Amino acid sequence: MLNYMRKMDSDEADATNRTAESGDSPDRDRAAVARRVERLSSHLNPPPELFIHGGLAVAPCAARAKKIEVDKDRLSAYMRGKYRDVQQGVYDYFNSRPELQTPLEISKDDHRELCMRQLMGLVREAGIRPFRYIVDEPAKYFAILEAVGGVDMSLGIKMGVQYSLWGGSVLNLGTKKHRDKYFEGIDNVEYPGCFAMTELHHGSNVQGLQTVATFDPFTDEFIIDTPNDGAIKWWIGNAAVHGKFATVFAKLILPTHDTKGVSDMGVHAFIVPIRDMKTHNTLPGVEIHDCGHKVGLNGVDNGALKFRSVRIPRDNLLNRFGDVSRDGKYTSTLPSINKRFAATLGELVGGRVGLAYSSVGVLKISVIIAVRYSLLRHQFGPPKQPEISILDYQSQQHKLMPMLASSYAFHFATLHLVDKYSEMKKSHDEELVGDVHTLSAGLKAYVTSFTAKSLSVCREACGGHGYAAVNRFGSLRNDHDIFQTFEGDNTVLLQQVAGYLLKQYQEKFQGGTLTVTWNYLRESMNSYLSQPNPVTARWEGEDHLRDPKFQLDAFRYRTSRLLQSVAVRLRKHTKNLGSFGAWNRCLNHLLTLAESHIETVILAKFIDAVRSCPDSGSRDALKLLCDLYALDRIWNDIGTYRNVDYVAPNKAKAIHKLTELLSFQVKNVAKELVDAFDIPDYVTRAPIGMQATEEAYSHYTQFAGF
Repeated sequence: MLNYMRKMDSDEADATNRTAESGDSPDRDRAAVARRVERLSSHLNPPPELFIHGGLAVAPCAARAKKIEVDKDRLSAYMRGKYRDVQQGVYDYFNSRPELQTPLEISKDDHRELCMRQLMGLVREAGIRPFRYIVDEPAKYFAILEAVGGVDMSLGIKMGVQYSLWGGSVLNLGTKKHRDKYFEGIDNVEYPGCFAMTELHHGSNVQGLQTVATFDPFTDEFIIDTPNDGAIKWWIGNAAVHGKFATVFAKLILPTHDTKGVSDMGVHAFIVPIRDMKTHNTLPGVEIHDCGHKVGLNGVDNGALKFRSVRIPRDNLLNRFGDVSRDGKYTSTLPSINKRFAATLGELVGGRVGLAYSSVGVLKISVIIAVRYSLLRHQFGPPKQPEISILDYQSQQHKLMPMLASSYAFHFATLHLVDKYSEMKKSHDEELVGDVHTLSAGLKAYVTSFTAKSLSVCREACGGHGYAAVNRFGSLRNDHDIFQTFEGDNTVLLQQVAGYLLKQYQEKFQGGTLTVTWNYLRESMNSYLSQPNPVTARWEGEDHLRDPKFQLDAFRYRTSRLLQSVAVRLRKHTKNLGSFGAWNRCLNHLLTLAESHIETVILAKFIDAVRSCPDSGSRDALKLLCDLYALDRIWNDIGTYRNVDYVAPNKAKAIHKLTELLSFQVKNVAKELVDAFDIPDYVTRAPIGMQATEEAYSHYTQFAGF
């Protein structure tokens, strides 16, 4: 077969040479065309020797590939790190309690009650107390959150509402008096609570919230009011059934002695009791309704809250960034409403960090199921030969292998995000706060969007069996779908990334310094402003294309080009359209810029992870995945590189060929790579995605009743 392929390549080369030597002779041209048609015909109807026993033959480039030896246990130990045991503790607890495992078919109300029992069991019976790690060891908290989300995504979100949002708001926006009063009750779930920010008319535009908290100096209280139906707090987790408290975000209104009568101090957070601690009845002035059945996450009791002159003590103002004295005077270390608002939101980025991290966990489960099924499932094959696995088909490799590489890339990128977040919580460095805010926004947007698309691809890659509810894709897709719009709409978050890049760009050309995450722009911007090197643009050797320097330079060049060009466009359009109109005119360009930057950060962290891996076999496997992640992204955007001659046609073709080769090589170790995620079968819970593939069909048929 290989000789046949080499012969065909040789024939084409000879034909090309003969055509070149003959000048423009019509006869020679017709002969060359005839030979090429003959070659295409041979490809479409290959001779029998092109097939080999047990599978399809591969092209010469794939045939020379050597299978990497992967020790899944060593790779898994490197991947999961020091929190492997606590995650396994979560898995073991729920595996030992069948009555706490979520059944395939369950009503909304039953799922909500089960979810609450699951959370209380985890905390009170298993002794796993996530809240204690929120501030002191965030990485451990997020590791628990990923494991809990693997058990039931509704449970993961309910835990996040209780600890990241309700608990996190008390810890991060309050002061010592609030921590002393509420910490223990939040920790042991005696004080189940809500995070009441979103309103019916306002979600992303938090500064546009309409709920008001007016200070009454005569009674030393705040009066919480919903002024109109548009201000009803909506989609509030834990509100419909279980919540006893809510952190309510409202405009703080103070009485004044001037002609205005009142002063709006901007959005602040207040602790508002919503149900009686003993009877669980709704408190006077509080109206609660159920948001009803959702597309997914029906174990979370989302509700709507309306307030009518609800009075709370002045001490219930979460006063870290602004306080009101007994006589109604406002004090703050921050000079403006915008500064206070930015500081408040900056302390709430933990929710986005958790979503990005958890989304990677969902991606891992879906990739595990799809890859294992693709190895299990055999369809068609060479004449009179056994059927081959569907992962042997290049089309299936194209769907799943870059996705597998991306899941590894996102794993290391979100670990980096968690490390930066942990550092920020300890140092409170202002520059680091801005860095983490933007990085969390970008990774949350990019990773959750990618995972949402990948869930559909995985479902389709598993054919009809992927449509069975027992094989999880439907519930995973429905539960995860909201990740793209809560804790910040992805399109809005990407605009924040673009805005921060433009700010850095402006400071760079004004002689300012760049923060750590963005400092690559200094060199790459200078590189961009010069013309691409016509020599390196044509290099197509495998060593060059797999060189991390080439890959990172290409990613950074693209980002710098997008940044410089959108800055020019914004300047141009602002003259006629104003700043808002110019931004909207360039919006798609800005979103592409943000995605390009986040892809660059992901690649940089993947390369670092490869270099840091102590085991040579694991390092080789990670390098293979890293190269596939990088070159697949370059190929997917090859038009950008071709348009500016950063990549010549021959190099573009070489990148495409190498991407296919790398996908083939990853396919050869795909089982070991998904096994290294180390997620037990009783967590993935999909018959077609079992680690022991020979048992998959028997479990599947047993489920159907055979």
